[in-house]
Amino acid sequence: MTNDTTKNTNIQLSVVIVVHDEDLALEQNLPLFLNAECNTAYEVIVVDDASTDRTPDVLKQFKEDYPALHTTFLPKSVPNPSRTQLALYIGTKAAKSDWIVFADIHRPPTSSEWIDCLTREATSGTVEIAMVYSNRKHPEMVECHSFMQIEDAASILKKAERHSGKGHLGKWMKVRRGLYDAVAIHRSRVFEAIRLYDQHIKGGKLMGLRMLVFWKN
Repeated sequence: MTNDTTKNTNIQLSVVIVVHDEDLALEQNLPLFLNAECNTAYEVIVVDDASTDRTPDVLKQFKEDYPALHTTFLPKSVPNPSRTQLALYIGTKAAKSDWIVFADIHRPPTSSEWIDCLTREATSGTVEIAMVYSNRKHPEMVECHSFMQIEDAASILKKAERHSGKGHLGKWMKVRRGLYDAVAIHRSRVFEAIRLYDQHIKGGKLMGLRMLVFWKN
């Protein structure tokens, strides 16, 4: 794994969250990201994708109380085939860590292990990507899986982060179905991983992808 683009700091994880008109979800769930009692030094970066509700005001208030929170935005006027990918690029550029965690405001940490498990898995050896899964019945329990190369996890990323936004629906057999809560990707491969996001996958291709993910896990 190459490391020519590293940003060596004391921060071990940079959690990137993209939001659009999510003022209520931010008020409810952002503190769960910011107040995690864990052994990992981390930061949280929220990218506001041209929100029209109270999202900017909510983020401004949180920034006054949490120095680990950083915010940036994607203007509505910026043209791009995928605003999701562009927002993730912006968040990654702002990150200080070698490990970028892409998370969803609707899937906050369920325990301190959520973040510490990702850190242990990501730094345990020569891996490029790690995923964390919370337990359906016992949210305080988490499980992490890692992959030596992005290519090994490509099918899971494509299925989970497809354009429909339905790739994380469901609570049963989360690991077998690739329904991870968050994913940590090494900076050296993160831009390649982002290109797997927001793809249009339908019909037979989606069914084949589901079967492949189920078989791999």
